[in-house]
Amino acid sequence: MCPRSRVHDDAGMPVAVLIVDDNARFRVRARRRLEADGYTVVAEAADGASALEAARLHRPEVVLLDVGLPDMSGLSVAEQLTREADPPAVVLTSTRDAADFGDGVARCGARGFVPKDALSGDAISALIM
Repeated sequence: MCPRSRVHDDAGMPVAVLIVDDNARFRVRARRRLEADGYTVVAEAADGASALEAARLHRPEVVLLDVGLPDMSGLSVAEQLTREADPPAVVLTSTRDAADFGDGVARCGARGFVPKDALSGDAISALIM
């Protein structure tokens, strides 16, 4: 489990996460993993449009965002989210390697990339803290 200081905000509340992925089984696994590591999952979304709506509604501190979504690129969603006032920390994920996306990961405003098979609270914390 992550140390308390790494998964809690400045007010001592658990860090709120929005999980965005079109694969429902991955969303369940990601939720279980992150909640076990001390994060609070406040919402899930299966596509880009739903992700943007959920981010505006729930105001998560972190968005775990799949690069490949059915309606738009996760890179495009990340760009939109990071242009908001008080944007969330966006962490991209995929079954593919980050190198497959060229410099898109760096250019979209995301904090970084975590492969789906390496997802953990520590991996997220390393990018957002």
